[in-house]
Formats: sequence, C-alpha cells, structure tokens
Amino acid sequence: MSRIFATAASEARIALRNRWVAIAVAMMALFALVLSAAGSGPSGTLGFDRLSVTVASLTSLAVYLVPLMALLMSFDAVAGEVERGTLALALTYPGSRASLLAGKFVAHLGILALAVAVGYGIAALAALAFEARAVAGLAALWRLYWTSLLLGATFLGAGYAVSAWARRPGAAAGMVIGLWLAAVVLYDLGLLAAVVADGGGTFTRHVFPWLVMGNPADAFRLFNLAASGATSAAAGVAGAAGFVPPLQALAWLLLWPFAAFALAIAAFRKVTP
Repeated sequence: MSRIFATAASEARIALRNRWVAIAVAMMALFALVLSAAGSGPSGTLGFDRLSVTVASLTSLAVYLVPLMALLMSFDAVAGEVERGTLALALTYPGSRASLLAGKFVAHLGILALAVAVGYGIAALAALAFEARAVAGLAALWRLYWTSLLLGATFLGAGYAVSAWARRPGAAAGMVIGLWLAAVVLYDLGLLAAVVADGGGTFTRHVFPWLVMGNPADAFRLFNLAASGATSAAAGVAGAAGFVPPLQALAWLLLWPFAAFALAIAAFRKVTP
C-alpha cells in the first residue's frame, strides 16, 4: 500500500505541474454552467425540476467528456515513462508492477473525481439557487456522479493498456483518440445501423442487448436513463435499448473497470524498460 500511495502522490504532483487538474476542473465547470443555463427553459415546460433536467443533459455530456478526460490523463502513464527512461528506475523500487499502475490509477481517478464533483456541484448550486424544488434532483445527480467515476475508471484502465502497447507517447495519443471515437461515437452508429437493417428481428431481440453491454459508455448511458425513467424519450441506441434491464446495465458498468485494469496490468507486464 505504501508503494501505491507514494506513486499516487507523485502522479498527483505531476498532474498539478502539467495543469491537468486545472484543465479537467475548468472543462467540467464550464460545461456544467452552460447546461445549467440551457436547462432552465425545458424544466418549466416539461414539469420537472430544474436539476433533474440538468442531470439528463449532464448524462449526455458525461458519456463523451469523462472518457475523453480519462484517456488524455492515462495515455502517457507508461509510454511517457519508457520514453523518459524513468520506468527502469521506478521498477527498481520494492513493489510489483501492478502496485505501480495502481498508484497512477488512484491519482488519476482522484483528479477525475475532483473535476466531476466541481462540475456537478456547480450545476446543483445553479439549479438550487433559482428553484427550491430542484432538491428533488439531488439523488439523480449523486447517481450520475458515482457512475461517471465508474465510466472514467474503465477508460483509465483502457488508456494504460494502450500506453503499454504503444510505448511511445505520440503513438499512444493517436491510439486513445481512435479508441474514444470508436467506443463513444462509431460503435453506436454501427449498432444503430444494424438495428435498422434488422427491422426488429433476431439480432435486435437477442444479440443487440449483449452488444450494447459490450460498450461501457452505452452501459453508463442506459443505466442512468433507465433509472431516471427517460429511456422512452431517448434517441438512437439508448432509445432502442429501452428493454435492457437496468440492473444488467449496472452489473456490466461495475465489471468494466476491473476488466480494463486487468487488461492494463497484463499489457504492462510485457513492457521492457
């Protein structure tokens, strides 16, 4: 545990020096303010409290922004150490490679947790300042917060795996952007095209739900939309997958971080300094 905490403290100092903490917090705060302002109109029209409407908007934002921030923080974790020549020194200290990677994970997840907390906290304060009944949406906001961290943890692990495979920061940066596009954008487009072509057949009823759970971003979106009762109003893959049980989506969302971190450890063990 001492190795993990020492590595986490070192990574946190590096993140502060590289402005990652400031960038992540500023991004979440800016988007939260914009969505809070944009959510004031629909809340009165639809009859929902202002914070609940904002949470629905934040769900759509988080599925894009949280994985991107996680990947941008993690792509340099192994490849950067290899390029700078510091990995060989780090591996001479007592402790396993898994503990070294776990320390990086703790630091990066802590930064992500801070950024998301600031962003969502600003959204909550803005909603409560203008509408007292917005307190009804705090439970939904809390659910969105911890599921956002699960989503971020998954992509942190994926970023470490890519960083270990690439072994060069430039190559790793290109690969994580490709991974983000594939997982968050192109995967859904491909599934939606297949559902339309199938026309409600065997693929839609039996194969499609499993493929949706094969993407942590979709599992995150489906669980939050189902928990808020908004799947009937959702569009795209989220709307088409309204029949997926919320508990199934939650189970996959809980499993994905462990699977991604295990993949990262396996890839890291093959890296030679």
